[in-house]
Amino acid sequence: MTEENKQPQEEKLDQTDHQNEDAETTSAATENESGSSVKAEDTAADEKDSETIVAEKSTEEDVDSEEAPEPVAHDDFDWSIQKSQLHAYKPEEYEQMLAEYDSTFSDISENEVVKGTIIAIRDGDVILDINYKSNGVISLSEFRESEEIELGKQVDVYVERKEDENGQLVLSRRKARLLKTWEALKDSYHNDTIIKGTIVSKTKGGLIADVNGLETFLPGSQIDIKPIIDYDAYVGKTMEFKVVKINEAIKNAVVSHKALIESDLAEQRDQIIASLEKGQVLEGVVKNLTDFGAFMDLGGIDGLLYITDISWGRIGHPSEVLELSQKINVVVLDFDENKKRISLGLKQLQPHPWDVLDENIQEGSKVKGTIVNIEDYGAFLEVTPGVEGLIHVSEVSWSNQPVNAREFFDLGQEYEAIVVTIDREDRKMSLSLKQLSEDPWDNIDTKFPIGSRHTGEVKNLTPYGVFVELDEGIGGMVHISDLSWTKRFSHPSEYTKVGTDLEVVILEIDKDDRKLTLGHKQIEENPWDTFEKVFPVGSYHDATIIRVDDRGAIVQMPYGLEAFAPIKHIRKEDGSMGQVDDTMTFKVLEFNQDDKRILVSHLRYLEDIQREADDKVRDERRKQRVETQKTLKKQQSKIERTTLGDLDDLAALRSQLSGEASDEEE
Repeated sequence: MTEENKQPQEEKLDQTDHQNEDAETTSAATENESGSSVKAEDTAADEKDSETIVAEKSTEEDVDSEEAPEPVAHDDFDWSIQKSQLHAYKPEEYEQMLAEYDSTFSDISENEVVKGTIIAIRDGDVILDINYKSNGVISLSEFRESEEIELGKQVDVYVERKEDENGQLVLSRRKARLLKTWEALKDSYHNDTIIKGTIVSKTKGGLIADVNGLETFLPGSQIDIKPIIDYDAYVGKTMEFKVVKINEAIKNAVVSHKALIESDLAEQRDQIIASLEKGQVLEGVVKNLTDFGAFMDLGGIDGLLYITDISWGRIGHPSEVLELSQKINVVVLDFDENKKRISLGLKQLQPHPWDVLDENIQEGSKVKGTIVNIEDYGAFLEVTPGVEGLIHVSEVSWSNQPVNAREFFDLGQEYEAIVVTIDREDRKMSLSLKQLSEDPWDNIDTKFPIGSRHTGEVKNLTPYGVFVELDEGIGGMVHISDLSWTKRFSHPSEYTKVGTDLEVVILEIDKDDRKLTLGHKQIEENPWDTFEKVFPVGSYHDATIIRVDDRGAIVQMPYGLEAFAPIKHIRKEDGSMGQVDDTMTFKVLEFNQDDKRILVSHLRYLEDIQREADDKVRDERRKQRVETQKTLKKQQSKIERTTLGDLDDLAALRSQLSGEASDEEE
C-alpha cells in the first residue's frame, strides 16, 4: 500500500513451530501464513534494522552437501521445505509489531463519511487514499462538472464497504455529498436556517428543487404568498428556502420560499395592524377569488372582502364584479389583532341605495325589476341594485289555488309589480302582481251567476274533488260526488285528469271566502226519478260485474247505472263465485233514490227461479188429480154394478189416486 508522507518497511512473517526432540527427524514442519512485502525507502529501512525478524546464519557445519534449489515463483514455492536455523519472534514481539503496523491506518467503519486524498486520475477513475490498508476507486462521473479535481485535494467520500468480493475498498463521492446535504437540511430544519437550491423541474402540485444534489419538493402553495399559475417560469431559477418538513425514512424534505417572504412581512404586518382603524380606507390588490368572497393583499397582510360586502345588489360570485390583480379601494370594517384577521368592505364606500331611492316610489306605484332570489314563500324583485321587494305567493294571482313560487318564478326574469307597502326606515317593500289587474270577484255575481254553465280547465285533483279554473283568478271545486249521477269513483283521476276541459254548473258562490261550488253531473237532468220506475224492487236485470272486493261486487246495470251486490249474493248455481266481466241476472233488493244506492242479488234470483219451478210442478200435479177425479165420477155414474173384476180395477184406480194425493201433500 502506498502512503503520501511515510512508507514504513513492513513484513508479515510466518510463525514456525519447531520440534527437535526426535533425533531421526531431520526437519521441522514450518507453518506459514501469507506474507507480503511493501516498498520501503532506504531511510526507513535503516530505522527498522533493529526490528529485522529473521536472520539466517549459515555455517560450514550446517551446510549440507546438496546444492541449493533453484529460485521458483511465489505461488510455486514449497513452504514445507525444511529451513534450518529459522528464527521466530516471540509472541509478545509479534503482537507488538502487528500493533505498530495497524496503528499506521485510520479506524474507519462502513456507512460513514471520511476524508480522502486524490492520489491519481486515470481511465475515467479517481483513486483516493483514505489512510486505509488499500486505496479506493471512484468513477469520475460521481464528481460534479463544476467540482475541481486535482492531485492532493481532499474530498469527502462515503464508505460503502471496507472490502468487497475482490478485496477492494468501495467508496462513493455522490453518496457522501448527498449525506452531507441531508445533514445540512436537517440542521436547517431544526435551527430554522436558510438554504439555497435550484428549481430543476415542475411536478404535480409544485416544483422540484435541487439542493446540493438532493431533490426536495416545493409545493405550489409555498412558492409565493400570492397564487402562482405559471410554474414553468420558475424552472432554472436559484432560490432561497426554509425546510418545513423532513422524512428520515425516505430522506425526503419539503421546502418553502413563501415562509421566507412571510417572515420578512411579519414585522411589516404587525406595523400595518397596529395602525389600522375601523372605517379606514386602504388600497389593495385582489389576490384570490372564492365562492364566499375575495382575498385582498393590503401590502404585506391579507384581508377578506365577503361577497355580501362587495355590492349592494345581489351577486352570484365575486368574479361578476372583481378581477384578479385588480387594484381597488376598500374600507376596514373590523379586525382582530390577535388572529391577524381583517374584514373589508367595498359597497360601504358608496351610499346605501335605500338612502337615494326615488321619492316617487310610493304605495300603489308601478315598479319594474328582476327576480334575484326565490323562496318557498315568494320571490324577491330587485327594483334597483340594493333595493328589493318581496312578491308573496298570495300576491301572485287572485285565485285561491296555491302557487308554488319555485315553479312560477325564474331567476333573472323581469316583472312589473305594484308597490303594496314600503318602509324606508326598515328598508322593506312588498309587491303584488295580481293587483296589476282588476279583482274578478268584484263582479262575480254578474259574470258567473248561480245555475250558469261554463267550461273550465282542470288545474288540480284531490281525493275529494276536482279544482277547475274558469277565468284568471276565478275557480271552484267539483266534489267527487258531483261528477256523475250513476257512477261512484274512489278518486277523481278515474274520471278526468289535469289539463282537460270540464263543463260545470255554478252551484254556490261564497264571496267572503272567494270560493265557488261547482257541479258536473248537474249539466244533465237527474235520472234517478226515471230509474225508480225502471228498477223497481223485485225486478230482474242482466248486469256485468266490474269490480270485486271482500265486501261484495259493483255491477254495471242497464243505462250505465251501478249497483252493489254483497259477496254471498254473487254465488252461482254451481257454487262458484262470480268474477269480473261475468254477466249474470240480478234481482233488485233495494232502491234508495236519496242515497243513490241500489242493492241487488244473483242468489235471490236463483232462489226465485227454483221456487217458480217447484210451484209449476205442483200446479201440474194438481191439474192431473182434478182431471182424474172428474173421470172417476163419470165412470161411476155409468156403472151401477160391476163384476168382481171391475171392482178390482176400481180399487186399483182409487189406490192410484190416493198415492197422488199423498204426493201433493208432501
